[in-house]
Amino acid sequence: MKNCIAVITLCLVSAMHVKRVVDCEKTHTTYSAKIFGFSWENCGKPEDPAVLKTLVLSPDPITIPGDLTASASGSTTVELASPLAVNVTLEKEVAGFWIKVPCVDEIGSCQYTDVCNLLNLLIPPGQDCPEPLHTYGMPCHCPFKAGVYTLPESGFYLPDMDLPYWLTNGHYKVQGVFGSMEKELGCLKITFAVHSNTNHCLCLVRH
Repeated sequence: MKNCIAVITLCLVSAMHVKRVVDCEKTHTTYSAKIFGFSWENCGKPEDPAVLKTLVLSPDPITIPGDLTASASGSTTVELASPLAVNVTLEKEVAGFWIKVPCVDEIGSCQYTDVCNLLNLLIPPGQDCPEPLHTYGMPCHCPFKAGVYTLPESGFYLPDMDLPYWLTNGHYKVQGVFGSMEKELGCLKITFAVHSNTNHCLCLVRH
């Protein structure tokens, strides 16, 4: 389950700095930010087989770019195998109301039909899992066997990111619902606030 939970984070972190190949000029933002008040909760049904048990991130605020310390544990009573879909809903608070952020360039309120394929793109099959997963012998590709997964306290580095211009200061909520064969497997909700320093520039990205 930890590996699936990580996909939600990738939607906010790793996927945001993946370089896309397009044939037009687009406005991008070089990004440094502080993330305040990170919190999480399971939002699934009592019978959902995949549950996050613990997730601790420090420091608070989290600085991007900067160092991050994380620990996590979760469990699943069923094997998580392809196709493993994730429906992500991203909302931003505007004037006291929560507004749904649309899916733009695969960031925002998006539906991902198979997380397993995304993991294969981020970490090619046959390549060692990145640290600290490799050190602790944890998998990073589907299928994930039923059982308990635990990541001890580990250090990460969050690099500079290339983010959409519309991802600005404010309070956000992200909900990710995991499913397979039209059956819900688990749900996680994350809330946080962003304070960013941005530098807009016009970049030409070519084939």
